Amino acid sequence: MGATAARETVVSGPATTDLHVLVLAGGLSYERDVSLRSGRRVLDALRSVGMEAELRDADVALLPALDSDPPDAVVIALHGATGEDGSLRGVLDLCGVPYVGCDARASRLAWDKPSAKTVLREAGIATPDWVALPHDRFSELGAVAVLDRIVARLGLPLMVKPAQGGSGLGAAVVRDAASLPAAMVGCFAYDSTALVERYVAGMDVAVSVIDLGDGPQALPPVEIVPRNGVYDYAARYTAGRTTWHTPARLDAAVADAVAEVALAAHTALGLRDLSRVDLIVDPAGQPHVLEVNVSPGMTETSLLPLAVQAAGLDFGQVIADLVARAAIR
Repeated sequence: MGATAARETVVSGPATTDLHVLVLAGGLSYERDVSLRSGRRVLDALRSVGMEAELRDADVALLPALDSDPPDAVVIALHGATGEDGSLRGVLDLCGVPYVGCDARASRLAWDKPSAKTVLREAGIATPDWVALPHDRFSELGAVAVLDRIVARLGLPLMVKPAQGGSGLGAAVVRDAASLPAAMVGCFAYDSTALVERYVAGMDVAVSVIDLGDGPQALPPVEIVPRNGVYDYAARYTAGRTTWHTPARLDAAVADAVAEVALAAHTALGLRDLSRVDLIVDPAGQPHVLEVNVSPGMTETSLLPLAVQAAGLDFGQVIADLVARAAIR
């Protein structure tokens, strides 16, 4: 599907609603392919409940289309900067087009991991200690001296990842100081700022949060068990690389704590409609928030659809309900 040709209109069965929905997918980020898969999944889900939907790329044809045939609501299935840094949401606001998900301000905040972690920490939510290091400072201050200080301050192992980005791209676990320079170089290939945080061993858990009208609700947590021990891009989107347990294999009290922390993070960042909170649960049962995603993946291996299914909900109806709520804003 080309960057300027991603358009498909679907009208299926006796419509359950008269709303006209635009699903945005694709974009020009590193996560384009995943976004297109998410967009197709959302389109099929809306079609399954009889909702009229249209799939489009975020390209030069988008604004003229919004003028000529304004949708009642937009579902943003764009990942990476295009869908998550708040800029597209700001443009939709300028056009007066409602959309599913948080507003531009909250999106910008969640997209920048160091800023989001600062807000979480101020709200009393546990998140691993970190330092954010722009590439320019890394070079100007001397790579060796900076890295030595990071190891002395945060210890080992460390997690290195782009300050802005998703899908595990550019992320690496560093278990010895000699591996840190290569991890930084790999990270800087995806972003000009690296987030280096203390690595917390434990269970990888994702909690999806949705609000269908009665306030934010935490869906069953998904436990993530990557085959190679790291939940990177390949582990996320290659069949057989990861095992998921839904609900996560947690004691009831810990599961309740994880849900509470996820809801607190969603609220602290000012999010709405839906989000996915990624956490580590340490051996003592303490949840630590790693990041919060405002445009979660919707592919066949994505975590929010798995959580929706585990909750006994219909994925298509959940998306349709979120669309209906957005349309009346």
